[in-house]
Formats: sequence, structure tokens, C-alpha cells
Amino acid sequence: MGEKQKIVIIGGVAAGPKAAARARRRNPDAEIIMLERGELTSYAGCGMPFFISDMVRDYNQLFMTAYGVKRDAQYFGREKGVKLYTRTEAKAIDRDKKEVKAVNLNTGEEMVFPYDQLVIATGATPFEPPIEGRDLKGVHKLNHPEDALRIKEAVDTGEIERAVVIGAGLIGLEGADALFNKMVDVTIIELQPQVLPGMLDADIAEKLHQHMKEEDVDLSLGDKVLRIEGDEEGKVKGVVTEKRGFIECQMVLMAAGVRPNVELAKEAGLEIGKTGAIVVNDSMQTSDPFIYACGDCVENTHLITGEKVYTPMATYANRQGRVVGDNITGGNSRFRGVLGTGVAEIFEMKVARTGLGEFQAKEKGYNVVTALHTAFDRTHYHPAHGMMVIKVIADADSRRILGAQAIGKAEVAKRIDVIATAITFGAKIDDLHDLDLGYAPPFSAPIDPVVHAVNFIGNKFEGLATGISAKEFKEKVERGDDMVLLDVRTQEQFAPKHFEDDRVMLVTLSDLRERINEIPKDKEIITICAMGSRAYEASRILHGAGFKNVKVLEGGLNAWPYDLEFEKK
Repeated sequence: MGEKQKIVIIGGVAAGPKAAARARRRNPDAEIIMLERGELTSYAGCGMPFFISDMVRDYNQLFMTAYGVKRDAQYFGREKGVKLYTRTEAKAIDRDKKEVKAVNLNTGEEMVFPYDQLVIATGATPFEPPIEGRDLKGVHKLNHPEDALRIKEAVDTGEIERAVVIGAGLIGLEGADALFNKMVDVTIIELQPQVLPGMLDADIAEKLHQHMKEEDVDLSLGDKVLRIEGDEEGKVKGVVTEKRGFIECQMVLMAAGVRPNVELAKEAGLEIGKTGAIVVNDSMQTSDPFIYACGDCVENTHLITGEKVYTPMATYANRQGRVVGDNITGGNSRFRGVLGTGVAEIFEMKVARTGLGEFQAKEKGYNVVTALHTAFDRTHYHPAHGMMVIKVIADADSRRILGAQAIGKAEVAKRIDVIATAITFGAKIDDLHDLDLGYAPPFSAPIDPVVHAVNFIGNKFEGLATGISAKEFKEKVERGDDMVLLDVRTQEQFAPKHFEDDRVMLVTLSDLRERINEIPKDKEIITICAMGSRAYEASRILHGAGFKNVKVLEGGLNAWPYDLEFEKK
């Protein structure tokens, strides 16, 4: 018998443990060693906001398996057959000798670990903007369970009345939500003009802005933090921004994104990509055939554009870890790439996205066509139904689906997952008409919102519909374009919520054929209803009567993200 295979894994949070577990199942005899510089391993980073908000009450749940066993050195040793060294930091990789030099951070002991295959899963570190005062007491990150524990302990004292969150990405918004649920007033400062700038198009983000303002969340968008100020005891007392000046607070959460931990790989001479992360092929192999990398330290390939992107997400870390575990034990698995699919619940509003956004797709040169549709996730008569706005992005030339986004107090993740699956297999708009999706009133509508949205794109392709976005519509109204805003809802629906504008004309859909001569044919007509379906019906009636310039307000008033009042210029 030959010598046992020696596998060394650097990093013990998500990708590393997954690679170790998969490698062990494929090679029961391998010697597998995992090095983790922290004390905690294989923790649920995505669960930290839920711990802060008391939705998860037991801190230890963040480190346990689904069957209640803590994932510590004993667990990895006894259940996985993996020798775990915590508080042990890899300091150098000798590629010629195939050795990892490490040091025990508690004792200072230096160690050397020989390997046949090496896995780098060093993750990422929060980016800290060079803001004066970032070292004051009360300034936190949210990258590690110990961060969550410190934040929760501070909030539970009752002394934190207001917090400022710097950054409106997923970590910032989920952290803000957790604090808000603990009765802490929150101000969110974001340099970009919208929340979730890397995730949502501006029109979908506007709906989230609207909801957050209704929830009394203080947003300061397009603003820059100049400094954090402290008191004589070195505690945070406020934040100063360009637009708002001084904002009093007792806590600051820094959430300005993360950067890949690549120093070890770089010093070992491994190739680093233009994204700043480690270059790997679809086997997750680095530029050294004996060294693999996975998780938040690597760059990925976008499945639509083929370009390299940096997308640090837990789902990719786990999937890549499995691929690595296969390949270091003689397998031939592939990680094809990513779509940037993401879901979140922000202040009880669910958001989701996959693929390219509208602006991204246009930037890449696609002939973009979009559809924005408002729908219920279940039948309207089912008591659990919720409303969503779903946006689908496609290429008019190839009819390929490029991306989708959704928002609402409804089941949006299911819809985005359907579209992510379709994109992965190269589906075109026409293919989604034929999907055999499950239907029963507690789960869906007879025609799913996904299918409704792509049907609208199909109607655009066939010349049966011309849509206008809320942004374009608002701009036309505010500059005083001569047109008719034809609202086709009932009087009862119109009364509490409508545009205050002298171009508005109320003609209920059921009366439209009888009153069609009242509508001027020489003007542009924008049809309006609550969700868009009646407005589309009205547009077809008008076209049939010889009207040439008719557009549908996409998504209707339920998708409208702005104030309703207008003043004609």
C-alpha cells in the first residue's frame, strides 16, 4: 500500500469545511488537516442578523448542525475524520517542498504541514473606509459571530437609542433591520444614490426606498461619511456626513463591503485576477495544479457575459467546496460560474435578483427589452396572498433571458429561482411560456407571475403592447408633455389613490368602449390601473379603435415608487 494522501485546507468557515467533508466521503483513508486562525469554525454567518434581533435566541445555534451537534474540533475529528487546528494561522506556502508553514496564535509554536493537495479557503475581510474615528468604542463590523455578540450585548443594555449604518449593501441593510427590530432608530448612509446598488436596478430599489421610509427608516443616499465623532471617554457620539452634517448616535455599523484575503496566495506566487481575487479554473484549481481555492477569496465567471466577477456569497462557497472535495480526491467536477442570484428580507420586504440588471445588460451591449409586472403570488382569494413586483430583462435580438428582479411581501424567491434555472440552461422568453409549474391556491396562481412577466415581453415583441416605466412616465408628466393619463380603475379605487394632475381622465374599463369618443386621438395616451392588466386591456381596445400612440404604465400604481402628486409645468 502507498502512503496516505495528505490534504491541507487553510480556512475553516464555509468552503474549507465543505471541501474537507466531501474529500473525506470520497477518500476514507486520506489524512485531512484543516487550519483556522480563529477560534470558531463552520459558523452560520448569514444567521448573525437573526441572532442580533432575537429571532435566533441561542448563540450556539450559529455553530451547530441541524441535529444539534456543535461543529468544533471534536466534531470534525470524530464525525468527519478531519484534524482541525484552531487559532492556527498559515504564514507561508512553500510550493517547491509542498509545505504550509503555520503558527499557533496562542502559544507561538511554529508548525509545518506537508501536503499532496492544498486548499486555500481564506475568505474575505470587511473593507474599512479610512474614516476618522473608526476605532472609537461603539464602531462595529458584522463579519464574525463575535461581532454579532458584541452588537447584541451593546443593544441589550438599552443604552443604544440610535445607530448609523455605513453602507446599504446586504450586510448593511440586514444589520440595520436587526437593530430596528430591537427598537433602535437607524440611519443608513450610502455613497450611491440607491440601496443595494450592486443588486437591484434603480426602479426596484425605489420601491424598497418607499417601503423603508414608510417604516420610518432614515435613508441618506448619495451621501458620504466625513468622520465619526466621540466623547471624552472614547465612545461614539455621532457621525458627520457631507449632506446631513452631524447625526447623533451611540453605535456605528461599518458595512462597506468585503475584500478577498489573497495575501497568502499572492506571496506564494499564485495568479491573482483583475477582480483582486485568486484566479481558478472551472475545477477550482489555481495556477499551481496542486493548489485549489474556493469561497470568498476566489473570482468567478459570470454565466451570461463570461467575464470574471467577484461575488462573495455563502452559496458559492459551499458549492465550490464540494467541487474541490471531489477534484482533490480524483474526481472531475466543474463549477461553471455564477448568476449573482441573491435573496433577502429587508424590513419585512422580500427582494431577489438573478443575472444581469437592466443597466448592466445595456452596458454590455445587449438590445435590452424589459417587462415590469405586478402580481399576487397566490390566488387573490386565498387569505395568505401577497403582492410582488417582478421585472424580467431579456435580449431582443436572441430573445434570451438575461436577468430578473422581484420585490414584495410575497414569495419572490421561488420566482427568481425559476428564472435563474431557466437562464442557466440558456432559455429564451418563449421557453418560459411552456414551463409546467405547480398550481394550487395556497402556492400560486393559475398563471404564475413569472409567466405573466414573460408574456408581457412577448406582447412587446409582437407589437401588442408598448410599456412606459415609472421613471420615464414621471419625467414626461413633470416636463408638461401634452398627453392623456387614462385611469381605467373604478371610481372607488380611484378616489383614495390617484395622480393629482389636470391631464388625468377617469374612464372605467367597463365603460371604455361606450366612452371611447371622449378620448382625443391626437394625443399620446398613457393607460393606468392598479397592477397593469386592465391598463393593457384598455390599450388593446384603443388600438382596435384606431389610436396610434398608446402606452401602458408598467406594473400599475402598485409598482409606483414615487409620490403621486404632480404639478404641470
